[in-house]
Amino acid sequence: MPASILANSQYRPEMFGVDVPKGIYAHIAGIDLVRTGENDFYVLEDNLRTPSGVSYMLENRKMMMRLFPELFRSHAIAPVEHYPQVLLNNLRSVAQNGVQEPTVVLLTPGAYNSAYFEHAFIAQQMGIELVEGQDLFVRNNAVYMRTTEGPKRVDVIYRRIDDDFIDPLSFRPDSMLGVPGLLSVYRNGGVTLANAVGTGVLMTRILTSTCRR
Repeated sequence: MPASILANSQYRPEMFGVDVPKGIYAHIAGIDLVRTGENDFYVLEDNLRTPSGVSYMLENRKMMMRLFPELFRSHAIAPVEHYPQVLLNNLRSVAQNGVQEPTVVLLTPGAYNSAYFEHAFIAQQMGIELVEGQDLFVRNNAVYMRTTEGPKRVDVIYRRIDDDFIDPLSFRPDSMLGVPGLLSVYRNGGVTLANAVGTGVLMTRILTSTCRR
């Protein structure tokens, strides 16, 4: 393994030897592009740990269509409103083998997080439960969600919590945001995390490459 990865602050040795579901580490990517010319673009940022911001794009598009309908009538502008369904289908597709109707949840740090609006918005748009760490628990190599009808098994967790806080038994013991024992279930294939723990090693925040349209 390259020394640059081992020295990266986002490298997680706890993931060594883990076979992630379907071999997919990054299910969602947030890539910021900067246009510098008519046909020139720069990649400003690759965000693969907990990508954020798509809800603002969706809401901005909705308002633009309401305020400037003639703009959309006179130009061939690609639609974006199908994004939540595409994301949900993507998350369902990486559930464990044999699961016919996977339960997907969005794990948020809570209402005091700066991106909480997006967490609530995306969960609502996908029609899935928005949960906090205290809403989930581990039992018999599985993750369950507390509901008014009793425990319900969770198959896929779209997590918006950083690695350090996702499981106090494996990372920061003072974390009140995560789920104790979650990493153990993940390592054993009992649940899918999107994105995978440790994907932060691939994040960049510099002008890294160019592309031509």
